[in-house]
Amino acid sequence: MSRPGPSLPPPSKKRKIGKDSEFTKSVKQLEDQLTVAATSNGSLNPLADLLELAFKADDAQDTSKAIYALYRVFVIVINGGKLAPGGDAAAKVVKTWLWERLHSYVDFLCGLLKDEENVLRTSAMQILFSLQKHLSIGQFNVSHFKKIVSALLICPPSRRATQSSDGVLDADVLHLFHETWFSVHDDVRWFFLREAGISISTAPQPANLLAILEGLTTFPTEKAELNAWWVSELGTKPKPSKKKASDDVSSDEEPETEEAEDDWRKFFEDDVTTEKSTKPSARLHKLTIHQSLHSLASHRAVFTRAWLALLPRLSGDKSLSSRALNVMHRGVMPHLTRPVLIMDWVGGCVDHGGSIGLLALNALFVLMKEYNLDYPSFYTKLYAFLDRDVLHSKHRARFFRLTELFLSSTHLPATLLASFIKRLARLSLSAPPAAIVLIIPLTYNTLKRHPALMLMIHRAESNGSESSDPFDPTEPNPLLTKAIESSIWELNSHREHYLAGVSTMAKIFSEAFTKQGYAMEDFLDHTYGTLFEADATRKIKKEPPVAIEMGKADVFSSETDVVTELWSFAS
Repeated sequence: MSRPGPSLPPPSKKRKIGKDSEFTKSVKQLEDQLTVAATSNGSLNPLADLLELAFKADDAQDTSKAIYALYRVFVIVINGGKLAPGGDAAAKVVKTWLWERLHSYVDFLCGLLKDEENVLRTSAMQILFSLQKHLSIGQFNVSHFKKIVSALLICPPSRRATQSSDGVLDADVLHLFHETWFSVHDDVRWFFLREAGISISTAPQPANLLAILEGLTTFPTEKAELNAWWVSELGTKPKPSKKKASDDVSSDEEPETEEAEDDWRKFFEDDVTTEKSTKPSARLHKLTIHQSLHSLASHRAVFTRAWLALLPRLSGDKSLSSRALNVMHRGVMPHLTRPVLIMDWVGGCVDHGGSIGLLALNALFVLMKEYNLDYPSFYTKLYAFLDRDVLHSKHRARFFRLTELFLSSTHLPATLLASFIKRLARLSLSAPPAAIVLIIPLTYNTLKRHPALMLMIHRAESNGSESSDPFDPTEPNPLLTKAIESSIWELNSHREHYLAGVSTMAKIFSEAFTKQGYAMEDFLDHTYGTLFEADATRKIKKEPPVAIEMGKADVFSSETDVVTELWSFAS
């Protein structure tokens, strides 16, 4: 069986030739001794000394030299079969000692992922995955990979650190992991999702897993896309087998006993596979690991499990919940085995209200529209979000974009739609101009789409007042507000608005409805700044008077002498 070739990237530039330090000489001497011993079955005891040098090195450059020397030695040891199972009692003792040294080295590398030196962080990541390839000859070494997953999710502190770690994955490590392995190699992604679904329950914070999952934009959608493998042997087409799934996974000396039950696959055994085939497909929990890696349904299953394990951990954090909801409808739900599995979490976010609830409405609507979720109180929940806060929220543009989408169906009752446009009209009385220029085109489009609502602008009392209005603003049910019996006199009042742009727009309700409709995207990004700029830079057809020279005209009557005096004094 062929051994994997070099998996570390070549050096970016040649090192400068200079006088070697005592540390460098010690490292080189130990590496040379170990290289000779590994190839001639000599003593490997100097390995402990080389590890000690790496652990105690203060300078980042010295640490880098030591970890690369250790990497080269361990590659020789692994490729020489010195860690392979089997052998007599004496050989097993040696192998146990070597495994302990390797684990110490790997733990040190995992800590370097949070080192202050970015070069050490990226070097440690590259070495960890290179060791993964060398340890996975013929089968994936889960024991080593679990350490990598744990390091990415927990971010243990570096031994070189002078202060405690914040436990947050650094951006350069995240980017390297995504671009080199997670978004590229199908086996790495599959094993990571499977292990992350288990490990997240013990992780001190879920932010690291969320950062990894929300950046995943290359999830396979067809079986033909499963074609990139970090461990090349796993890329071969699996053969039908009755072996247990754990037979395809290697550990140090003992098999992964937790794989025998395959509970994670039994959880999804009722799911319908998306792979197109005329032959009946095997149940997921009956597939071996090798077969699972080539099954699109299995990739969706581990993806689903990872997200289902993560979402409950986000419920208490507003910022993390917002990030998850931002990618939910386009990056998560299309790849879930059953998107309705996240219904409870999304519904809880909607009930939470505020900006979280606004973002969750989109995911909830997608579940209703595309996945047949039955949620009768959706429009009641949406109606509850119509308050003064939503017109001042930073998510205002997104809310109005979604609201137009939610109200676009021609099958909605006129009574329901009347409540929405009436509620928005009432809120416009105290809304900033940037919000009013959103409400007016949204109302126009709704009236245009639903002619039954035209009564609300043709009633004689359209210029009425709040006291004589039959609309009940305190009623939470949009079907019982009596808005259909009212009018939108509030929007008509904006014809006298101080801002010319708003007053001009408000006049469209008194004109013929010949316009096809407004493109909401043209109004979503308006702010005080954009409105002021538009008004300050518009062309003026007639110059207004800006000053009056007193004494040349009897501007004020005798009854306004006090005003005249004040005017003269101010001038």
